[in-house]
Amino acid sequence: MSGADAGPPVADVQRAVGDRAVDDARRPVIARVVLDSPLPQLDRLFDYRIPDAMAETCVPGVRVKVPLRTGNRMADAYVVETLSENAYPGELSVIEDVVSAVPVLAPEIWRLARAVADRAAGVASDVLRLAVPPRQVRAEKAFLARDTSVVRPAVLAPSISAYPDGVVERLVVNGGRAALTAVAHPMRLADDSWVSGWAMTMAQAAARTIATERSAVLIVPDFRDLAELERAVTSFVPAERVVRFDAKQTNGQRAKALLQASSEAVVAIGNRTAVYAPATDLGLIAMWDDGDPSFVEQRAPYVHTRDVALVRTAQSGASLLLAAHARTTDVQRLVELGWLEDVRPLRAVTPRVVPTAQQTAAEGWLAHARIPSSAWKAARDASRDGPVLVQVASPGFATGLVCADCGERATCRRCGGPLGNQMSGGAPECRWCGALAVAYRCPTCGGGRLKPVGNGAQRTADELGRAFPGTRIVVADGGRPIDAVDERPAIVVATRGAEPAAPGGYACVLLLDGERMLAREGLRVAEDVLRIWANAAARASRGGTVYLVGIGGRLATAMATWRLDVPAHEELGDRRQLHFPPAVRVATLTGTEDAVSAAVEALGDATVGPVLGPVPVLDTAGSVPAGTVRAIVRFPYAHGTEVAATLKAEVIRRSSTRRVLPGGNRRRAAPTLRVRLDDVEPFAEA
Repeated sequence: MSGADAGPPVADVQRAVGDRAVDDARRPVIARVVLDSPLPQLDRLFDYRIPDAMAETCVPGVRVKVPLRTGNRMADAYVVETLSENAYPGELSVIEDVVSAVPVLAPEIWRLARAVADRAAGVASDVLRLAVPPRQVRAEKAFLARDTSVVRPAVLAPSISAYPDGVVERLVVNGGRAALTAVAHPMRLADDSWVSGWAMTMAQAAARTIATERSAVLIVPDFRDLAELERAVTSFVPAERVVRFDAKQTNGQRAKALLQASSEAVVAIGNRTAVYAPATDLGLIAMWDDGDPSFVEQRAPYVHTRDVALVRTAQSGASLLLAAHARTTDVQRLVELGWLEDVRPLRAVTPRVVPTAQQTAAEGWLAHARIPSSAWKAARDASRDGPVLVQVASPGFATGLVCADCGERATCRRCGGPLGNQMSGGAPECRWCGALAVAYRCPTCGGGRLKPVGNGAQRTADELGRAFPGTRIVVADGGRPIDAVDERPAIVVATRGAEPAAPGGYACVLLLDGERMLAREGLRVAEDVLRIWANAAARASRGGTVYLVGIGGRLATAMATWRLDVPAHEELGDRRQLHFPPAVRVATLTGTEDAVSAAVEALGDATVGPVLGPVPVLDTAGSVPAGTVRAIVRFPYAHGTEVAATLKAEVIRRSSTRRVLPGGNRRRAAPTLRVRLDDVEPFAEA
C-alpha cells in the first residue's frame, strides 16, 4: 500500500483531535443574561446553559428567550457575556431560543446601564428600555445585507471658531472635560444659512472627533434645537455619517440608527435617549443647555441626562462639553471642584441687555407699563427693517379668569386648578386638567360673567397688532411651533423656549413677564429663569438690543454684564450652607409610613442634616393611595453608593414579601416603597 493510500500520519490525526478538543474546551457553554423585567428582585445576571445548536448564534448582545422556573413561563433577555466553564454545581436551565443573531446590546451600553441603575437605586432593564428599541426584523435584515465594502468619505477637521486658539481642540483630542460658555449670537454656515453659536461649536467639535474615526454623541433638549444642530453638523460631516436618536422616530428608525452607530464611527445627535447611543470608540459627548427640564427622564429610574453623560464619560474616557449660556448650579459645582474646565469665548460679542428697572425716573408712570416707552420705541424702529422678538411667560389669551362681579378667582370644579382662555371669547378651561367650564357660576356671589386677568401670548399679540398697524404678527408657542421666521418685518410673540430663529438674529428682543416667571415656587426658579432669558437674548443679532422689562437686582446685573455664572456661584454657596442639592444628593422616599420610616432607619448615619418628613402626600387626582407619605433624605456624594444600595435593598425586601389572604392563599404584596434619587425639584408639592 502506498503512502497516499495509508491515510494521514498518526501525528496529524492526533494534532487535529487535540485542536478539536481545545476548541470544544473554549466553546461557550454558559450564557449570563439580564432579564427584561422591571422587578427589582430580578435585577441581576442569571446563568443559562447554551445548547449545542445555538453555540454560533448565542453571543453577547443578542436577544434570547429563557425559561423562568419559579413562574413557569418564558422571559425576554439579553446575553451579557458567555463563559466556557460552569462554576455552578447543579443543573442549569437551557436557553429556549435566540430571537435574533444580531447583537443589539453593546458591552459599553450594558456597563453604562448597570452603573446608572446602581447610582439611582433602580433596575438595569428600565435603563435598557431607553437604550435599546424593540426588535425590528426589517432593520436587521437591511443591516445584514449592507455593503461593507463602501468606503466612507473622509472628514476634514475644522478649527473651532470664537474660542482661544487650540483650547477646545485640545479638550476634544485629549479627552478633556469643560463647561463651555456658548457664543451668544447666531453664526453663518458655508451655505449662507444661520445657526446659533452653540450649534456651530458642537458641530465643529464633532467634525474634529470623527475626522480621527472616533464617534461623537451630541445631545439637545427638543426638536427645534435638534433641527438646528443637524443643519450645522451636516455642513461639516457627510449626511450618511450622521444618525438621529429622537422621540419622533419610529421603532424601525431607532433600530436602524442603533445598528449603524454600533458598526462604524458616526455623529449621533438627538434628545435625551441619544446619550445611550452605542459608539465605536467614543471620542466626544457634548450636551447643550443641561438645565432644560426636557432632560429629566420621566420613566424609572428618572435619571437626568447630564448624570448619564457624566457616568459615560468616566467609563469611556471620552471628552465632555457641557455648553450653555447660563450655567446651572450642578455644572458650577463641578467647575469649582476642578472636574470641569471653565472655557469662555474669545473676544465675545455679547448682547446689549438693558434692564428697564434701572432706567431713570424721567419716564414717570410710563416706566411701570408692561412695555416701557424706551423698549416700545426700540421695537417700533426695529420692526420696520426686520423681525422683533417678544418673549412672554404663558400661552393662550389670558393667564387667569376672575368673576366680573366680585373679583373672585375662577377655579375648576373638578381639580381646583385655575381657569383660563386659550383664545379671546373662548370657553373657559382648566389649566391643570383641561376640563371645560361652560356654565360657570361663581361660588361666592353666583355671578356668571368672567373677565380675563394677565396676558398670554395671544392677548399680547392682539395688543401689539393694534399698536403696530400693518405689521405682521407671528405667535409661536407649544400649540403653534415655528422653527424659524424670515427676514421680513414682523413682531414675533413667543412663549419661553419656543422662540423661532431669525436669519442673522433679531435686531430687538423684549423679555416680558419676568416677575411672573420668578414668582413660581421651586428650588431652581432663579437659574431656570436666567437660562430662559439668556437663550432668548442669544437670538439677538450682533449689535442687537435686549430689553429686560421690570427686573432689577443681581439677575438683572448678571444679564447686563453677561456674567451668567455669578448667580450660579452665589446660589451654590447658599445651598452648601442649607444642605440643598446640588451641594448634596437627595433621595425622595414615597410609600406607607412604616415602609418610609424603615428605609430612613436603614440608612443610619449616612444622611446629612435632619430628614425632611415624612409628610402626607397631597393628591387631588386620586392616583395616590390613601395614607401615602413622603420623606426627603440628604446625603453626601461620598456616600452615594452606600445609600443607593441600602434603599434598593429596602425596595426589594418590600416588593418580595408575601402576605396571607383569607383561605390560606399567599400573594405578593403591592410595592409599599418607591425611591427616587436626585429629583430636580425634590421640595415641590407631590
